[in-house]
Amino acid sequence: MSFIVVIPARYASQRLPAKPLADIAGKPMIERVYQRALESQADEVIVATDDQRIHDVVVGFGGKCCMTRADHESGTDRLQEVAQQLQLKETDIVINVQGDEPLIPPVVIDQVAENLIAAPDASVATLCEKIEDIDQVFDPNIVKVVADVHGLALYFSRASIPWVREGYSHKPPQLANNNLALRHIGIYAYRVKLLNEFVTWPMAPLEQLEKLEQLRVLYNGHKIHVQEACEVVPGGIDTPADLVRINQMFQ
Repeated sequence: MSFIVVIPARYASQRLPAKPLADIAGKPMIERVYQRALESQADEVIVATDDQRIHDVVVGFGGKCCMTRADHESGTDRLQEVAQQLQLKETDIVINVQGDEPLIPPVVIDQVAENLIAAPDASVATLCEKIEDIDQVFDPNIVKVVADVHGLALYFSRASIPWVREGYSHKPPQLANNNLALRHIGIYAYRVKLLNEFVTWPMAPLEQLEKLEQLRVLYNGHKIHVQEACEVVPGGIDTPADLVRINQMFQ
């Protein structure tokens, strides 16, 4: 199995400025994420950033870093530039690991890479987990996904899909016994060919409505493989409260 991991890292963050450099038990967050990725089977781990401060920190702890343009609209665009800089082949596989997940299990990085390799009809692979909390079903910040019998995504949405007519109309609403509600986990494996095509496509109408860039892939006729994560993936860090929680876990 051959793949590389790219960790997009932006300095700007509305809710937590300078997030990649936030201290977690004596190390910057980006280093914590980088160390996790190194524990996977990746051939190489690279941070992609447009900020010199992040670049210098990564190089300072011995990591590899690519400087990318500042005008990218998404992490996917940034990944494509890294693939271009490294002159990767269209058949190569790149894993996008979010830069705010210092507790991501290395085994799920390997899992999503293996899934894409084993799914020749898919251009992208990602992961999910069962929703056990009814409140998450109706939370638009929790992205839901439904897939077909072959594990290929039918749709991603911030809405409560699938709609359980016999359960969600109750007061209070109830999860179905055969619970099919799945939360999307934002780790992706891409074939470089898909990355090269992605940056040429305009934003899809569905993507504009839901603010979910994976819908651009489905809209343009490509398939996304989805599988339940083999290990629990702790949530990322979006707020100062999340940072406090993660620091407590490390301590």
